[in-house]
Amino acid sequence: MLSGTIKSGDWKGEKHVPVIEYEKEGDLVKVEVSVGKEIPHPNTPEHHIAWIELYFHPEGENFPILVGRVAFTNHGDPLIEPRAAFFFRTEKKGKLYALSYCNIHGLWENEVMLE
Repeated sequence: MLSGTIKSGDWKGEKHVPVIEYEKEGDLVKVEVSVGKEIPHPNTPEHHIAWIELYFHPEGENFPILVGRVAFTNHGDPLIEPRAAFFFRTEKKGKLYALSYCNIHGLWENEVMLE
């Protein structure tokens, strides 16, 4: 199963865990997902974050919804930072899930409650 290969951890001590930060203004949700907030992640051709995905799982619903995916396609000059911003509208509470992929260390996830 794919779920058995996804790693998680404390983003303050592990550079691969995606960090999810959000603000709500009415029904507008602004989410920033970054990798390497406390401990910078390399972004070289040899070792880099290839993409970040954000999902929203509304309370009471069966499945999460893919909000968006950002692919980081250059790892030389200019040096790309593994950060992405997402915007969506909802009145619902639920969980935000972020998934990131490191070309050497695989899949990483994190989650936060959207109140």
